[in-house]
Amino acid sequence: MYDVMIIGAGVSGCAIARELSRYRLKIGVLEKEEDVCCGTSKANSGIVHAGFDAKPGTLKAKMNVEGNALMENLARDLDFSFKRIGSLVLCFSEEDLPSLEELMDQGRKNGVPDLRILNHEELRQMEPNVSDEAVAALYAPTGGIVCPFSLNIALAENACENGVEFFFDTSVEKIEKTAEGYRLISKDKVWETRCVVNAAGVYADRMHNMVSEKKIHIIPRRGEYYLLDKSAGHHVQHTIFQLPGKMGKGVMVTPTAHGNLLVGPNAEDIENKEGTNTTAGGLEEIEKKSVKSVKSLPLRQVITSFAGLRAREDGHEFILQEAEDAPGFFDCAGIESPGLTSSPAIGKRMAELITAKLHPEKKENFISKRKGITDPQKLSREEWAALVRKEPAYGNIICRCESISEGEILDAIHRPLGARSLDGVKRRTRAGMGRCQSGFCSPRTMEILAREWKTSVDTVTKCGKDSRIILGVTKDSL
Repeated sequence: MYDVMIIGAGVSGCAIARELSRYRLKIGVLEKEEDVCCGTSKANSGIVHAGFDAKPGTLKAKMNVEGNALMENLARDLDFSFKRIGSLVLCFSEEDLPSLEELMDQGRKNGVPDLRILNHEELRQMEPNVSDEAVAALYAPTGGIVCPFSLNIALAENACENGVEFFFDTSVEKIEKTAEGYRLISKDKVWETRCVVNAAGVYADRMHNMVSEKKIHIIPRRGEYYLLDKSAGHHVQHTIFQLPGKMGKGVMVTPTAHGNLLVGPNAEDIENKEGTNTTAGGLEEIEKKSVKSVKSLPLRQVITSFAGLRAREDGHEFILQEAEDAPGFFDCAGIESPGLTSSPAIGKRMAELITAKLHPEKKENFISKRKGITDPQKLSREEWAALVRKEPAYGNIICRCESISEGEILDAIHRPLGARSLDGVKRRTRAGMGRCQSGFCSPRTMEILAREWKTSVDTVTKCGKDSRIILGVTKDSL
């Protein structure tokens, strides 16, 4: 019998798992994919929003501002990349200035510090490549950028070190109420638990509706992106948004935590909860709208495009509560933007609700810090040379584009919740995320995975399940 079972190993589920691991509880996380960070958390902008977008008084507003404030210390404790670069919301006409001021007032009501409006000249000094059509901008210095993979994985690893059990390739097919709590049924296993946390992303409505008569509905909202090469990463210095106007909301242009440039997303409501394909029309829309914000945008330096899904609930609000007619079933649903920013605060809020019900004791030996994968590029030449002498694998470069060594890949495989696929290695080390998009390094990474997991190279997958890379041997009939 578990005390708490969390459905979903995205950033919200893992933040909740980490906060609950401070207590003497038996906790499990069920994830339908082969790794953490494979759903909504995988494909987003990595923006740490300042908090001026959400309506005052909403959970979105509260969690956004609290999560933003918590992010810096969390990044220090868990050793992931976070930069507070600030954000700008561009206004393109004098008649829209009142709307910009309303956005600033809304942000102040939410508790966002140091907001101010920049005039044309101030904006140009701050961002020389911003469009000449922009007449003013709302400046939010607390806006930031984070690596979404690193945040999610750091939370999961730290939760794991504190005793949380993770079960992958496990899809919850049915939930039954029992005398002591709930029974979670997958294809080949059953779990008994006192409490359930529903952090299932775009599938959160399905989980909730199995146990509650008060139904919720999640709409997958697809957002497509362009990722540009690192040579374009300094074209702008801040996250640049557009003020929603008569022609709708524009797209964003931002540096990433790893030095690339990200452009997007658009927004399209779809029915398919697995619809993460890009579309020609969507990418064309992004290109057309982004050049309105930034001049000379180097879109010829695109190295890949991708799409992610946001879990948009009909009420456009986070659902963070115990279901009224299902005691012990806690929803963490409708977590769309600013969900990534809000995740540290969501973890704390949900842990408070659950511990108020279970009354567990706090651990005396909670491990609050975690060390990430060593990045030789952050070392001095002397430190790197010493590392290679001690561990020669750090001198063997596997991914040329990102300068990722065999030592980093070995660390990614053998640390808590280690990588078992090409995408698992990629999310932890960036091997394969560079200009050639794994064209050079994937065979070598596959060999390392096969060797370390003591399996055949033809069993190595891109992202688990049926995503094998090698399907046969050429000319094997000879």
